[in-house]
Amino acid sequence: MATDKSDTRAWVLLPDIKSDPDRRDPLSAMGEAVSLAMALPGLMAAGSTIVPLPKPNPGHLFGKGKLEELKQLFHDHDIELVIIDGLVSPVQQRNLEKLWKVKLLDRTSLILEIFSDRAATREGVLQVEMAALSYQRTRLVRAWTHLERQRGGLGFVGGPGETQIEADRRAIDLQLVRLRRQLSKVVKTRTLHRAARAKVPFPVVALVGYTNAGKSTLFNRLTGAGVMAKDMLFATLDPTMRSVKLGPGFEVIFSDTVGFISDLPTELVAAFRATLEEVLTADIILHVRDISHQASDAQASDVDQIIANLGVSDATPILQLWNKIDLLPEEDVAATEARADRQEDVFAISALSGDGVEPVLDAIATVLNAAAQSDQLVLDHTDGKRRAWLYAQGVVVKEQSRDTDSVLSLSWTQKQKTQFDAL
Repeated sequence: MATDKSDTRAWVLLPDIKSDPDRRDPLSAMGEAVSLAMALPGLMAAGSTIVPLPKPNPGHLFGKGKLEELKQLFHDHDIELVIIDGLVSPVQQRNLEKLWKVKLLDRTSLILEIFSDRAATREGVLQVEMAALSYQRTRLVRAWTHLERQRGGLGFVGGPGETQIEADRRAIDLQLVRLRRQLSKVVKTRTLHRAARAKVPFPVVALVGYTNAGKSTLFNRLTGAGVMAKDMLFATLDPTMRSVKLGPGFEVIFSDTVGFISDLPTELVAAFRATLEEVLTADIILHVRDISHQASDAQASDVDQIIANLGVSDATPILQLWNKIDLLPEEDVAATEARADRQEDVFAISALSGDGVEPVLDAIATVLNAAAQSDQLVLDHTDGKRRAWLYAQGVVVKEQSRDTDSVLSLSWTQKQKTQFDAL
């Protein structure tokens, strides 16, 4: 990670709480925590430490000996910011900042900062602001001016040139009301756009997956779109949609979505539900997995849980794409591809090189065609607009012309039928 003298020197701490029933593998969790820290511009991850804990201390999180040891460590490395990958109570945060003489971010506030930095659309910006205010409402809010970092943000990191929300809960509530009004206007516009898209007679294929699984790289390969695709957590926040022709008269819309992550702040789950609505309305879901990641199975489980919590219908087909096979050891590639081949809805691919992508497109076409049903329709000769729509869809199998009308034999999906009826 490129750094300069203005970067804030940060240290990442992972409390490995043995009594936590949801405890993750510490090495994998630490890797993700460091990646999160590096995803925020202006930070330099100077080091990281896994701290084994039988149980958290209610006042300081860590025990007295470990507190002094870490204090000396931060002093020796000129650390200005400590990132704790976990939940830190307001009391613990206040006590640790006072003892260590540093600014402190927990997992929630770090993710909120990243989302604030990445949100590009007006809706995304408003949703992040609302999530941040909801989070700050439950915490002690202070102004910090000792960091030398010059950047905008939500005020968690602090620094000259930034405004810290210095208001009581009533003032924050007023701000939330104002933001909700603004967001409702944006959502109305978005709803109109979605209604307009519903009239576009193409099935929607949504890409979902753990953050940094390679969704945007795959999206770019499939659509040629210039979506930000970097080896970085939360590279994509706002959904992007592009249409792609899979064959003559057969077109689909691919939708790239925000990456999921374990322990996503509850404020953000609610705030970005509108963004994830594209998944709810999708005809097919592509679950993109980083099969080279040591915690791939755990990540997949997190994604499956979020998909279920969103309320996605059990009838929605889901294809699993085991991405990044190019990063596997050479001796493991053949075995991974063989495992995928044994499962009808699993495909081993490399979005970067394009290996294995063509069979995925064929599978999408097959799934959509399997959902088609035979039908007959009588259409007046003067109804050229609807006839043109049917032919553009590629759903006309045969047409028998009569004096004033035609009998069309069709093979179409229920969604296409609904769209036709709305014309």
